[in-house]
Amino acid sequence: MAVILDRMGNPLSSIKNNAWTGLTIGLCSPLLLGSIAWYLMHHTTVFRKADLLLIGCVALNLAWVKYFNNLNKENVARGIVSATFLCAFAFFFYKIMQEI
Repeated sequence: MAVILDRMGNPLSSIKNNAWTGLTIGLCSPLLLGSIAWYLMHHTTVFRKADLLLIGCVALNLAWVKYFNNLNKENVARGIVSATFLCAFAFFFYKIMQEI
């Protein structure tokens, strides 16, 4: 497997070390998984009360931060952390509005 990756190269290593790029990655990743979780919450009976699925979507950003830190792309990781705070605030707002 490592030989294949060495031949192919790492496609994400060519990303610019820019905080805006990290913000985009950090917002798109939870939004994509969050839309799947939202669909499951509203169209299945098993996941009807599983709001913590949305937290799992935000927690995926931690894996992105570790990955980009290993590539020495600190500004991308900072952008992802900023997006994580924005997504966590959105989840907090969602839970508060759900209680009202």
